[in-house]
Amino acid sequence: MKKAVIFIMDGAGDRAIKELGHLTPLEAACTPNLDYMARNGINGLMYTVGPGIIPGSDTSHMSLFGYDPRKCYPGRGPLEALGEGVDLKPGDVAFRVNFATVDDSMRIIDRRAGRIESGTHELARLIDGIEIDGVKIIFKPSVQHRAVLVLRGEDLSDKVSDSDPHHEGVPVRKVVPLDNTPEAKRTAEILNKLMRIAYEKFNKAEINAKRREKGLLPANMILIRGAGMLRQIETIEKKYGIRGAIVSGVAIVRGVGRLLGMDAPKVKGATGDPRTNIDAKIDAVINLLRDHDIVLVNIKAPDVFGHDGNFIGKMKFIEKIDRHLRRLIDYAIENDIYMIVSSDHSTPCSKRDHSSDPVPLAAIGPDVRVDSVEKFGERFAALGGLGTITGMGLFGTILDWIDKAEKFGA
Repeated sequence: MKKAVIFIMDGAGDRAIKELGHLTPLEAACTPNLDYMARNGINGLMYTVGPGIIPGSDTSHMSLFGYDPRKCYPGRGPLEALGEGVDLKPGDVAFRVNFATVDDSMRIIDRRAGRIESGTHELARLIDGIEIDGVKIIFKPSVQHRAVLVLRGEDLSDKVSDSDPHHEGVPVRKVVPLDNTPEAKRTAEILNKLMRIAYEKFNKAEINAKRREKGLLPANMILIRGAGMLRQIETIEKKYGIRGAIVSGVAIVRGVGRLLGMDAPKVKGATGDPRTNIDAKIDAVINLLRDHDIVLVNIKAPDVFGHDGNFIGKMKFIEKIDRHLRRLIDYAIENDIYMIVSSDHSTPCSKRDHSSDPVPLAAIGPDVRVDSVEKFGERFAALGGLGTITGMGLFGTILDWIDKAEKFGA
């Protein structure tokens, strides 16, 4: 049975950086194993969702598994909740949350509370399980500053605005209803009450007192965004006749897997940040390949460095990924497994956010048409035999490689 691995370096795509000799971090990095894939495989550029569209990690991963997010995207909140193991019920409204730092006037000092790495479980317990106007609050911490919020109760709506303005130095936004329904109004009121409660409880928390003593920013506010309600979507096994799995330290990526009916185990040491254990993820991939047709592994750290504008850190971590990649390449070759390496989107260090720039990809496999590209990177991939494709186009190509595609027409 033919199988495939999709290796995603999250946010690895970039733009030319003057300090790197007008190269991107991928192009400037020393990557003998990525270059091996480029030299011995077929290359191309990919718009994961489509040209001119700035993809999120959620919408891009849906596309990479053959689902059009423009038709079936449930919102970020439900995916985060699913990825953290919350079993969503009909009527639940889920949100993505940041632990943040604000001053006494509710002006945001840091949207990520200094990228807090410990103590968030203690903070989460202060509001998890409380009730506001008959609605239960489910609050679960995730990686670093990230968390998941679910409202469970009657007469709720996901048609509410974000409280996160996505910028420091400005006040936390009041949540407002986005339509005229009483459900949206009620949901907005509950969220505004919750933020006030969180601020009061977090400010008095022992963990924040200790952080202040150490000169660290307190995590004294929650920023809420990405409201959504779960949609029922056809599973990947029913839709395409395959068994799929996702390995990731990031809740939202695991959530995509769970939404599509795939296995998405939590891997010990997979942190979703630069501390992640890449070898543990590769071990998980190899284990999952025993009884799955396609396994995707996501390495988040390049995206983190991109958001921080740290092009040296990004380049160095890409080199770290490359050193670990050889073992998976050898396994794929020994077992006649197709292996694709790419990114879910670009996160240019100059922009410190996602962009619509296409990402490079390279694929090796038993009968892949090898092109003339010699090195992995954005400008080199543009000369590859795959040309420029979409995420859904890549998935269709993979299905063909592993003999799971159906002919269109007579």
